[in-house]
Amino acid sequence: MNLLAAASIVLLFTTMTFSVNAQDKQELEIIRVGSQPSGKVPAGNFTGSVRVDSMFRGTAPSRLGGGTVTFEPGARTAWHTHPLGQILIVTAGVGEVQQWGHPRQEIHPGDIVWIPAGVKHWHGASPTTGMTHIAIAEALDGKSVEWMEKVTDEQYLR
Repeated sequence: MNLLAAASIVLLFTTMTFSVNAQDKQELEIIRVGSQPSGKVPAGNFTGSVRVDSMFRGTAPSRLGGGTVTFEPGARTAWHTHPLGQILIVTAGVGEVQQWGHPRQEIHPGDIVWIPAGVKHWHGASPTTGMTHIAIAEALDGKSVEWMEKVTDEQYLR
């Protein structure tokens, strides 16, 4: 067999392998706005009026999940941690975030908050202005959050 014939066979095999592998891959998915109903949040994990929209969860092996969370003025999460951390992307309003033992910080549209794994914190709207953020976290052994006690009014208004 000459070099040209061998190269042609290798090229043909490579093309066939690529075609078969391409068929095995999953296709991208678009979750259309409004295709899923808004969700209510568990009262034990939040204070005030909070709505969750566009929840998504990756398909294995992905562990990624998230959604858009809207807090009315004064609404907030309970203290909680994330086993692999969390990212918040503020999209509207004025919010607040606080790490346990640290001062509360104000957050605004365009701000991105990285919360490291295992850090106890809360986040929500300011007392006078609502806030919306996109929350993204990975799950570890199927769990992406560990809920704790509620943030008291005294802690929140301090």
